[in-house]
Amino acid sequence: MSEPIGCWVDGSAGATLPADDRGLQYGDGLFETLLVRDGRPRFLELHLARLARDCARLAIPFASMDALRADITRAASRAPALAVLKVIVTRGGAPRRGYPLAGANQPRRVVSLFTSTPLAEDVRAGVGLRVASLRLATQPALAGIKHLNRLENVLAASEPGHAGCFDSLLLDGAGHLAGGTMTNVFAVRGTRLLTPHVDRCGVAGVMRAVVLREAAGLGLDAEPARLSLDDLLAADEAFITNARIGVVPVRRVGEHRFGMTTVAQRLAAHVEALDA
Repeated sequence: MSEPIGCWVDGSAGATLPADDRGLQYGDGLFETLLVRDGRPRFLELHLARLARDCARLAIPFASMDALRADITRAASRAPALAVLKVIVTRGGAPRRGYPLAGANQPRRVVSLFTSTPLAEDVRAGVGLRVASLRLATQPALAGIKHLNRLENVLAASEPGHAGCFDSLLLDGAGHLAGGTMTNVFAVRGTRLLTPHVDRCGVAGVMRAVVLREAAGLGLDAEPARLSLDDLLAADEAFITNARIGVVPVRRVGEHRFGMTTVAQRLAAHVEALDA
């Protein structure tokens, strides 16, 4: 299990927020989860670029990126060989209760560091997934953003059967595949990699972006697509991604089993070796 090492709120050691913080009150904020390896947060620039982009999308006036970098550097200096670092940016407190943004102009940053362990060999070899019964709401204004309101993911991960699988896949109301509760998913067809669009719901993960960026160098054609569950099950192989696990093959979804894992294994090795 992951254990806490330290937490800093606006640069000061501590793990509490004021009761009027809009991240607590409304889920009004964003977060990033980074793997720290040998004291270096992996793909830090991609995470910070997404954070800045999504702050702009939500009109969160976050102007403390340099201070956040300093927080991350300090936390990473305390990390063991392998750790997980979580960054939260909330819109901060507000002088009056209610949804309007009036007066909410002092965003708050939270950096937490946790222990981690290497992936088990059976996970690296391939995992089992299930399909959640919960269906995601579609909301283009929030699609792709890693915002703090993760109640859909919480409910899906609380369904019977989730504990027996590595993750649960999420579909939207129209039956389109969005990803997992904590992962993005890719279908492999020959040399083509297809991953669900995240323009209606879902999260545009950093590791998803890394795979889309790196695929061409491995002779693969990667692109987002509108996928159904049947599309995924018809694939030659499948894999999931996130910042902590990298690229992991999928052995089965429910009772359906995938045979090959060659593309996923090549990508996993390539991503693991990246100096980022």
